[in-house]
Amino acid sequence: MKDTSRRVVVALSGGVDSSVAAALLVQQGFQVIGMMMRLWSEPGHENENRCCTPDSMAMARRVAAHLNIPFYAVDAQNVFYKTVVSFFAQGYAQGVTPNPCLVCNRHIRWEYLLNHARAAGADYMATGHYARLRQDDKGLVQLLRAVDESKDQSYVLHVLGQAQLRQALFPLGEYSKPQVRQLARDFGLPVAERSESQDLCFLGTDDYRAFLKRQQNDLINPGVIRHIDGHKLGEHQGLAFYTIGQRKGLGISSAKPLYVLEKDIEQNALIVGEEEYLGNDELVADNINWISGEPPASSKRLEVKIRYKAAYAWAKITPSGNNQAAVQFEHRMRDITPGQAAVFYDDQVCLGGGIIQNLREQT
Repeated sequence: MKDTSRRVVVALSGGVDSSVAAALLVQQGFQVIGMMMRLWSEPGHENENRCCTPDSMAMARRVAAHLNIPFYAVDAQNVFYKTVVSFFAQGYAQGVTPNPCLVCNRHIRWEYLLNHARAAGADYMATGHYARLRQDDKGLVQLLRAVDESKDQSYVLHVLGQAQLRQALFPLGEYSKPQVRQLARDFGLPVAERSESQDLCFLGTDDYRAFLKRQQNDLINPGVIRHIDGHKLGEHQGLAFYTIGQRKGLGISSAKPLYVLEKDIEQNALIVGEEEYLGNDELVADNINWISGEPPASSKRLEVKIRYKAAYAWAKITPSGNNQAAVQFEHRMRDITPGQAAVFYDDQVCLGGGIIQNLREQT
């Protein structure tokens, strides 16, 4: 007889991954409850929010009915808008390229929804993220890369601490995406052939620039485009509409390709230059979350990811007492972008990470 004394809330989305996570936990004998958050959608674009369209909500209900588990919709519209959407717009206003998925995981999924799971008497909360957990010899919970590194999502989970991880379950961490898709078929889930989306949920099919123009019109503040040597090349449409490393869409002509190197907020100037000026070999990360609760005692050579889809790069990490760390890469990195996260790995273990705060002087 299965032990159904352990209660787990599964964060359903109407997609394949969370549905298979729920099915696996039912199979393992947990008392499973499905919860899906109803997130904020831009008025007039409700059917485009990738995370909670009416179709996705209906599909999640069908999955719960198929698995014979309770299903609840949790209204998170206001807290999502205030916490995630506002952060997104404010980040661009401040000249950085924010990653709203990090804020959503920290404050919405693993705070707001986790509190609802606790209120429902759950021992654990599970998601369809591809990541693994284990305890070290000190009893601390470690966050590990997924077996399928092409799907690994430890990067966006680096914001979690011991309190959340002790109540977390990631049932898909040992599986590849094709295996999960096959499991969906084997379980007879109605989502088995459902496609997946990589877009920011509240943008839907829209370009982020169009979204920002509608939501925060004051970001449309044209200014000068300057070459790194100081001479004027043209006009930009607003610093928020450009990202570090961008080459296309600058609206200027040049004998050599030019890339966005920097956003000068004080002068409202977009600084561009040739490829040889692009990148840096060091950065400073701020507001660091060390998953163990403590930073390394001294400098440490670790692998670093500076974007979710970026390759791992070796660097020396030197923590400081003000919750920052200096990151010295062994090779020049092209796409160091303020506002994105630098996440640190010791082999398979994700140690934590922080927000890329400022680039040091170009070398």
